[in-house]
Amino acid sequence: MGTHSKMKIGLISDTHSFLDPKVFDHFGSCDEIWHVGDFGDPEVLDALKNFKPTKGVYGNIDGQKIRVECPEKLIFEIEGVKVYMVHIGGTPPRYAKGVRQDLLIHKPDLFICGHSHILKVVRDHSLNLLYMNPGAAGRHGFHKIRTILRFDIDSGSPKNLEVIELGSRSK
Repeated sequence: MGTHSKMKIGLISDTHSFLDPKVFDHFGSCDEIWHVGDFGDPEVLDALKNFKPTKGVYGNIDGQKIRVECPEKLIFEIEGVKVYMVHIGGTPPRYAKGVRQDLLIHKPDLFICGHSHILKVVRDHSLNLLYMNPGAAGRHGFHKIRTILRFDIDSGSPKNLEVIELGSRSK
């Protein structure tokens, strides 16, 4: 066992070069920040990394600087939870091309993606995983409200999920 069996995670995606200063308030209590792609400006990644330990995957709009630092997908285990992160993941039961195959191989407990700009958290019983998409935190796209998620990983499972609204896309 690690020294503590509880971690607080801040989950963000689709910033598209806009990092709301409120993110730092909401993620102040977090142990790690996970960004699920479409950072836009590399300064977004730098700002997050300078604030907290940050894991990220690149998105379809991200340039070379971000792709050098962030892989296309991340598969890791944290506090007994196996996590799979990729920018374009689709939504259960219609996962993006190749994703279902990967999920069957890696069997994550938690599958996290972005791209759709649609906040969604749902259990996929057929693959025995929790699906999370934090929606979009940036101003670019058709979403109306900018959203991020915050949750704990406690004793081997995600708990205390909070949806945080940052405000309307246009403000």
